[in-house]
Amino acid sequence: MRPDDGSGPGEFGRLGAGDGTPLDTAEWYAARDATTALRDVLTSAGLHRDFPYLRADMNAFGLGYVDLGRIAPHTAERVAELLRLGLATTAPQEGEPTT
Repeated sequence: MRPDDGSGPGEFGRLGAGDGTPLDTAEWYAARDATTALRDVLTSAGLHRDFPYLRADMNAFGLGYVDLGRIAPHTAERVAELLRLGLATTAPQEGEPTT
């Protein structure tokens, strides 16, 4: 076993040089797909331009996440209103408590 081959116990291995990249993982694709889905809904709501920093990303542990970025207060109020409307029109599923 070579010391740089990444196959030893407790080693993470090296990425790059044909071994793949952090962006070639299920976590990255999940973050990217979620970002695309959110961007599509924001576009439908006319809010896509209000989220200029929306992007998929990964943290140092290799976990994917969606970075919403900074938004203006009026955009946050609009999103809150859309969420309230969505929650008000969603029928509770069987077994869910009603409020």
